[in-house]
Amino acid sequence: MEKEFIREILSKVDHTLLSPCTVWEEIRALCDDGIKFRTASVCIPPSFVRRAAEYLNGRLPVCTVIGFPNGYATKEVKCFETEDALSRGAAEIDMVINLGMMKDKKYEMILDEIKSVKRVCGEKILKVIVETCLLTQEEKITACHIVSESGADFIKTSTGFSTGGATREDIKLFSENISSDIKIKAAGGISSLDDARDFIELGASRLGTSRIVKIIKEMGYGYTEN
Repeated sequence: MEKEFIREILSKVDHTLLSPCTVWEEIRALCDDGIKFRTASVCIPPSFVRRAAEYLNGRLPVCTVIGFPNGYATKEVKCFETEDALSRGAAEIDMVINLGMMKDKKYEMILDEIKSVKRVCGEKILKVIVETCLLTQEEKITACHIVSESGADFIKTSTGFSTGGATREDIKLFSENISSDIKIKAAGGISSLDDARDFIELGASRLGTSRIVKIIKEMGYGYTEN
């Protein structure tokens, strides 16, 4: 695979570590790799945001998760989490929608929740996780329409903590049903460069993954200035 395409893949990676047992040394190593390989961001638990932001000192955006992974916190809690994360140095927010509301067809409530979190984000990037593995085809299309109306920046497939992750079919479905100003983040189960390439070609602008940098390291690619 050509170096230019590897660079393109890396530039779209939210280099991710969200394990509940994560310790600071692992976060620091993630940040170091994010800088070295020029990823789009590091995506980390909220409790590490301040320390990571201080460590990175503007060299790489910090992304964190809100309402994660189940999405059933109240709107007010999600807004507070977002405000707190931004105050600690987060530049990007990945929030989980309330999936029970989706099943209950409370679409206006979902829209209001996303809009409320986006107001807190302001100019910061908001990615909306809809957890496609738990949705029907009709619900996925509805989610595309809601996110398109919300003012968010991205629709994101998955938390990586449920029954499945991103699929090629879901990225294609998103591409066909979102508005032109919404971008796509594929996340969960991206385990190869072929996966990454396919998701990008199908329309994903970001890839949430913990594996791509490791794979590229094992290839001996080593450093993006080469």
